[in-house]
Amino acid sequence: MKQRMIALALAALLLFAALGCAVRSMPATGAYTVEVTLAGGTGKAKIASPARLDVYGDGTAKLTVVWSSDKYDYMRVDGERYDVEIVDGHSVFVIPVKTLDKPLAVIADTTAMSAPHEIEYTITFDVASLKPAA
Repeated sequence: MKQRMIALALAALLLFAALGCAVRSMPATGAYTVEVTLAGGTGKAKIASPARLDVYGDGTAKLTVVWSSDKYDYMRVDGERYDVEIVDGHSVFVIPVKTLDKPLAVIADTTAMSAPHEIEYTITFDVASLKPAA
């Protein structure tokens, strides 16, 4: 009986540990930097890394995305549209982030072609690089 209780306790501990690794909560309220990588599109577009991540008291977080050009006029995240701010010749967006453990699917509209095009991208976070912003 005692061995069975120990086995059940270990199984529960492993389950909680696995769930904890699968869903990482956001860090404490504050401003951070995190290394990001961009995938999708033609591979010509880039975003600045590290990127700024702001975490708020209610547990929400926003990522500041700085594109390598000023040819992006909006982004979509989870169906919501976010409009551009042009800063020093770069398209800049502040978009919501729900988790750092999974790639973030986004759509960015570029005006660099003959007609505007929405392009699908993913932003991946290097959680190990997360540190307080200077």
